[in-house]
Amino acid sequence: MFEKHAALFLYAVSPVHMGAGQAVGVIDNPIQRERHTGHPCFAGSGIKGAVRHGFTAIGGDETLIDRLFGPDAGSSDLHAGAVSFGDAQLVALPVRSLKNGYVYATCPQALSRAQRLLGLIGIKADWPALAVTEGGCLIANPALLSGDKLHLEAFEYTAKVSQELPTLAADIAAKAFPADAAYAFFRDKFSQDLVLLSDTYFSYFAQNAMLVEPHVCIDPETGTAKEGRLFYTENLPPESLLIAPMLASQTRTGKKDDWMKAEEVMFKMNNVINGKLLQIGGDVTTGRGLVVAKVVEV
Repeated sequence: MFEKHAALFLYAVSPVHMGAGQAVGVIDNPIQRERHTGHPCFAGSGIKGAVRHGFTAIGGDETLIDRLFGPDAGSSDLHAGAVSFGDAQLVALPVRSLKNGYVYATCPQALSRAQRLLGLIGIKADWPALAVTEGGCLIANPALLSGDKLHLEAFEYTAKVSQELPTLAADIAAKAFPADAAYAFFRDKFSQDLVLLSDTYFSYFAQNAMLVEPHVCIDPETGTAKEGRLFYTENLPPESLLIAPMLASQTRTGKKDDWMKAEEVMFKMNNVINGKLLQIGGDVTTGRGLVVAKVVEV
């Protein structure tokens, strides 16, 4: 039984390819998606594996790895780990805008799910229930408008300036971004340029506004592309924001000298990963998968 809970925000600072395997279609290497919403997601097992793999690189104590995450497969001393991560779900997605470069798009469904997760953990999130019509949107920043219209990609929306959205956006920004000065621009932009779309239109962008890159295999002898080896890889774009639960129990090694309470386990995890740059997913050698972690506890 997990006794301590926290929310883990993951903010992409590079394209992220958390792969779902091969698929039949235009995109050969798609990213992971939720079945019921179609939104991009990160599997909790992938997050845990990535944190375990890079634990010492981000300042963790190597002697704690087995106690916190469990031993490697095939070990003679098998036991459960004391830390678990749930699947990360999408909170906001960057969408190209006619004004201010891009906006952070979200929808009532995504906000409600994030609010529910925070509430289950015990973190206060008194966000208003905002509604939006199909073909319309709510904005926090009037500077995004051309007349009374908001232009995202090739779409035009009838926009209304919301008096409640700026407060909601500022609360998410305070929770999701590190307090360092390096993130001040993005905290402010999120607070100002958050746009609430309908669930339908947000789902469209979640499906079709990903970063798709062509790749080829090079023949080492000729230095040219191998015939028939062109493939396309899908990535979650940088500036995307996701949230996942992080859970901790007491250590379960069965050894008295290794025992730690759940509070101590969560304290050590928080100290190591909060505000740190993590690498998750594939294509690490091409600079993919860089996310900034932010832990929010009760």
